Amino acid sequence: MSIAATLSRRTETPACGRHPNELDLMRITRAIARRARYRYVDPSVETADDGYLIRSPCCSRTIDPDGGEIDVAMLCWDEAAGQWSLFRKDHKAACWIEDSRYGRLAELLERLNADPARLFWQ
Repeated sequence: MSIAATLSRRTETPACGRHPNELDLMRITRAIARRARYRYVDPSVETADDGYLIRSPCCSRTIDPDGGEIDVAMLCWDEAAGQWSLFRKDHKAACWIEDSRYGRLAELLERLNADPARLFWQ
């Protein structure tokens, strides 16, 4: 059975509980420096609507022909479920798509950094 049926699409930025905080902001910032794709650009991690937004210059020019900053991922902690949600941006539809859920932030960051299908680092 596919997990895709349980994941959601959102046009607004997903909201999270008990976050952001400085500790997780620094953990995320350090972790994405070890990503597999586009290691030559400097992505930023920002706090946004109780979550963490990762943005990066679009060096491939596939999303932004001018190479401007694009949304890469949104990370949210779901207090009720006790898990992290990882969202990716559907740039054509201008909405966030829930990609996956994790019990630990480290597991989420491994998924984001590997990105074998280039769903995040486009």
